[in-house]
Amino acid sequence: MDALGLLAGTGWASGVNLYGVVLLLGILGRTGITDLPPVLVRTDVLIAAAVLYAVEFVVDKVPVLDSIWDVVHTVVRPLGAALLGGVLAGELETVSQVGAAASSGALALVSHTVKASARAAVNTSPEPVSNSIVSLGEDGLVAGVVLLAVSYPLVALGVVVVLVVAGTAAFVLAVRALRRSWRSRRERRRARRGDERTPTDGTAG
Repeated sequence: MDALGLLAGTGWASGVNLYGVVLLLGILGRTGITDLPPVLVRTDVLIAAAVLYAVEFVVDKVPVLDSIWDVVHTVVRPLGAALLGGVLAGELETVSQVGAAASSGALALVSHTVKASARAAVNTSPEPVSNSIVSLGEDGLVAGVVLLAVSYPLVALGVVVVLVVAGTAAFVLAVRALRRSWRSRRERRRARRGDERTPTDGTAG
């Protein structure tokens, strides 16, 4: 169960911010707080994760640009989570690497889908502040889940279950919000076209 909690926590968090998860795990391993596979504490891996995390930290707080970044990472995050799960399972005798990779990748895909959908809904807001607030909240949530997964795996497992359920509900609401937004935009465009045509028709009459 502890292994499942670790894999669930890191898998779910990787779907939100893969580079942040790898960086945080590497730091925890380097400082001796937890034992991790050697590849995760290598200097080159830490540097690469830090650079990519820094880029994502900035991009993720820019409206529209964050959604483009999410689209690009629709494949990157689940695959990265699957690789991470496989690496972590290599140190766990109770979990197969294939099963760990599959479950971590699936959880990452779920959390990534929720994140991307929620961001698309937030981007419909005319002001940019909400986007930054949501992004910072996601960063904090990722760090919290990873720390729980390392220190209290069973608690992390329960938290991930709650997050998956809540995320599914949020996904449905986000889809509905996007549909309403698209409908309102189409209606405004139609109204504008109608306003443009009305004076012309009146003059001709």
